[in-house]
Amino acid sequence: MMNMKRTALLYILCLLLSPAGARVKLPAFFADNMVLQQQSECNLWGWAEPDKKVSISTSWDKKSYTVTARKDGYFQVAVKTPEAGGPYNITIAEQSSHHSPLTTHLSNILIGEVWICSGQSNMEMQMKGFKQQPVEGTTEELLRCRDSQLRLFTVKRHASLTPVNDVTGHWDEANSASVRDFSATAYYFGRALRSTLGVPVGLICTSWGGSACEAWMQADWLKAFPKVNQHVTQQDVDKLKQRCPTALYNGQLKPLIGYTMKGAIWYQGEDNIPRYDYYAPLMARMVQGWRDDWKQGEFPFYYCQIAPYDYSLIGWKDSQLLREQQLKAENLIPNARMAVLMDAGLEYGIHPRKKRQAGERLALLALSNTYNIKGLPDFAVYKEMTIQNDTCIISFDRSKEWVYFEHGTTSPNFEVAGSDRVFHPASKVWVSRNRVYVKSNQVSQPAAVRYAWRDWTEGDLMHDGLPVSSFRTDKWDTHPITTQSKGDYNNPQ
Repeated sequence: MMNMKRTALLYILCLLLSPAGARVKLPAFFADNMVLQQQSECNLWGWAEPDKKVSISTSWDKKSYTVTARKDGYFQVAVKTPEAGGPYNITIAEQSSHHSPLTTHLSNILIGEVWICSGQSNMEMQMKGFKQQPVEGTTEELLRCRDSQLRLFTVKRHASLTPVNDVTGHWDEANSASVRDFSATAYYFGRALRSTLGVPVGLICTSWGGSACEAWMQADWLKAFPKVNQHVTQQDVDKLKQRCPTALYNGQLKPLIGYTMKGAIWYQGEDNIPRYDYYAPLMARMVQGWRDDWKQGEFPFYYCQIAPYDYSLIGWKDSQLLREQQLKAENLIPNARMAVLMDAGLEYGIHPRKKRQAGERLALLALSNTYNIKGLPDFAVYKEMTIQNDTCIISFDRSKEWVYFEHGTTSPNFEVAGSDRVFHPASKVWVSRNRVYVKSNQVSQPAAVRYAWRDWTEGDLMHDGLPVSSFRTDKWDTHPITTQSKGDYNNPQ
């Protein structure tokens, strides 16, 4: 009898310890404290025992969903979410023929607005800053940033030759500890949304300093760009990491695709300055690819124009040509807008301190164009030039208010050229309503005007409290950019 009892006990222990008794595995971003997109069919997925049924129960509507895991164990289900609110719970149970269902409980879930935040170091730059590179206003912000309705998730850096199915990271409520280690640009974006919309906000930041746009794209998308090396090996990934084509799409973006969200924000471009000439179509193809993969239509995509900086310090120059490409991208990408940072750069630092301006200007675009909040300012953009005798007259689109100069009644940032294509500083610049008038004593018959057309400048042309992008009225060929780099400038450790 004793042997029979011992045998029965061993059998029960074997069942409990067998692989069939394992709970479902979920990606890291389906976890406690997460935010799900409100009023949506939100995708949830994971891995269970092959061919077993998985049940998902949501506390906000007491509804249950059942799905059968595939032969490889993968399962996916879409759960319906209500209007913003919470906290709620989700219970996931895997059915088994050997024992009662094993359950996984996700708690403290909010329903609200979810945004993906991506790019290179100026998106990655945490509120605590980089070494000897602070973020302006961090101390004051950390004293008041506690907000249980703002949730933050940072994807750990990972470059991969092939697509992976999970990331490393965790959800946190916003407080001084979590905000200190989170993207400053993304935080200020989320804080502004929270303040204006009054609903929970979830931010997933996947970025890496020094990353190339090409790194965030699939190989098939890059076939249209013959200058991009398509023969990527593991050795390339090990050497180039965040600059290797496809490496960050595979390692940091692919696992997130399908997470139901509202839209994306993007702050990248510095690494592409030496390859500026095809950046606008490259970025447009990236956004198209993300949208195709996500299957959420033309979701909103808002991005920062790179800020002015003295690129001669790292052996580059003419970053205004990359800024111009970013401006052109607005016309190539549906449902996309650009936040201008001409007044928020740093002459001696590629990581500007004014991250509040970056995040809040992205939020302005989202609130105006996605959430239809009325009364917010907009970025004016160069429209056309007309010439009257020796004076050039510049007009603007989206200029409901008058344009003006930030530091007085004129600006040192304008140049004029004649048909000889030699530019001279403007001798007189003034504003009348929403027109800028420009002339140079050295050019009697002007043909072109350029504004803030250099690497470093303090942009001073404003409209409704916001800066106007650098621009040129000509389409003349420009000289090649120096491509020598002084090390991994954009990959602070």
